[in-house]
Amino acid sequence: MKALCWQGVNELSVEQVPDPAILNAQDAIVKVTASTTCGSDLHLLGGYIPAMRAGDVIGHEFIGEIVDVGPEVSRHRPGDRVVVCSIIGCGRCWACRHDEWSLCENSNPNPGVTDLMWGGTTAGIFGYSHAMGGFRGSHAEYIRVPFVDYNAFTVPEGVSDLDALFASDAAPTGWMGAELGGVRPGDVVAVWGCGAVGQMAARAAMLLGAERVVAIDRYPERLAMTARHVGCEVIDYTSTDVTAELRERTGGRGPDVCVEAVGMEADSTGIQRVYDGVKQQLRLEQDRPIAVREAIHACRKGGSVFVLGVFAGFVDKFPLGALMNKGLTLRGAQQHGQRYIPKLLDRIAKGDLKTSYLATHTMTLDEGPKGYDMFKHKKDGCVRAVFRPWA
Repeated sequence: MKALCWQGVNELSVEQVPDPAILNAQDAIVKVTASTTCGSDLHLLGGYIPAMRAGDVIGHEFIGEIVDVGPEVSRHRPGDRVVVCSIIGCGRCWACRHDEWSLCENSNPNPGVTDLMWGGTTAGIFGYSHAMGGFRGSHAEYIRVPFVDYNAFTVPEGVSDLDALFASDAAPTGWMGAELGGVRPGDVVAVWGCGAVGQMAARAAMLLGAERVVAIDRYPERLAMTARHVGCEVIDYTSTDVTAELRERTGGRGPDVCVEAVGMEADSTGIQRVYDGVKQQLRLEQDRPIAVREAIHACRKGGSVFVLGVFAGFVDKFPLGALMNKGLTLRGAQQHGQRYIPKLLDRIAKGDLKTSYLATHTMTLDEGPKGYDMFKHKKDGCVRAVFRPWA
């Protein structure tokens, strides 16, 4: 079959790879009908995520049709149209039973890597390095889905592929940031990043009752898209002091909840951009925590900061003193998608949550390298490139 493969830093190619097969009794084979780029993929391309190997199939956010199932699969059958969570959960371990699916104790067959890096085992993720299980990704014609009864969700009639696609990752990730960040009716919420996840976090905050939501970015087309489709306030961080602007808009207090949806390659203006950029390139720090620092300083005393953006290792100049002395709550996680996907599909079906507009560019799988180049460099206003393997 045809698949989009990682070949090295900033190098992708479309290759022929063996078709997937049922390996375990709870597996399914899914024919991929749409698969989208994600900002976390750029960390793979940049070489910031360890344990990638040449030929690895990337991609983790997808929708498709089940074409084969293992003998112990009970909730799905061939022909089902399903959206699949990017995080793989076994459904039976302590973490999965407590709805903390990204902390699954059984789905990652390479637990030693994450034990060494982070002090604990985390779930497997499609197409996201051998540290996260070495599973083939979704930028392919077919994909094997382990524990399919827990990781695939039937798409309601009337919901299009493009609407359901983002329920795989972007929508549940954003919703989790708002919900676990503690958004309550009447809150003021600030979201760093107007990519797909940031926009979904902003929309989730509004649906959870926030009085005001402010999203922060620097790309005019993303700021305009967020204002138009999400309906929240926006700030261009290149044109103002974000912390001062947020204080001005909140009567001097700062936001109640701050959601960081940028990750390890955060950008900024001024000296910290140079400082963190040089240290990351020299591998003196693994991640650039620019947006996290700003969120901690901007948040009101006693407020909450939630980190949605992907981080892999160590950072420099972390404002622990501000976190402690302001009495902030800091949380973070990979998405617990299985907790949220069913209700998000219901909201999409009812029209409460719009997602298809995020797919700014649709192309064939053969155009995958071009799609990632557009996505990485924000060409032609690209927010997400969606690949149709069978187009």
